[in-house]
Amino acid sequence: MEKILVIDSEKCTGCRICEQVCSVWHEKVVNTYRSRIKIVKWEMTGEFLPMVCRQCDNAPCVQVCPMEAISKDSDTGLVSVNYDKCIGCLMCISICPFGAMSYDFIDNKVMKCDFCDGKPQCVRFCDAQAIQFKEKSNTNKDAMQTAAEQVRKAATSINK
Repeated sequence: MEKILVIDSEKCTGCRICEQVCSVWHEKVVNTYRSRIKIVKWEMTGEFLPMVCRQCDNAPCVQVCPMEAISKDSDTGLVSVNYDKCIGCLMCISICPFGAMSYDFIDNKVMKCDFCDGKPQCVRFCDAQAIQFKEKSNTNKDAMQTAAEQVRKAATSINK
């Protein structure tokens, strides 16, 4: 069964612990720039929005990768990067509609959520329970749609 991270931005306090534990889990350092999850603060509204890979059904990053280094596992639904194929063109970063991919300038590689081998540390350490790891369902798809609409509204209010 496919699982996804479900984000409830209304519960996010902006503590950024999720970023810290992510960087420790993956890179063995506390460095939020090396995290696969990013907390964005919309200054106009004072809201915090955790940005993480949404494991899109028709992931644009998979479609745009010229080396086919990004693929979606048909069993788990996890979109992952094959670093042996990746040439670092950054097309995946530029096309992600959620800004969920980033670049690690220390290791010179793209980064995206990989669910911490099935045990997402951001979920484990989020005291506010703003991040949950759930089986993919229509309800969760609705939550993803709501998150996308929040991003769109926030971006629109900034551009006014």
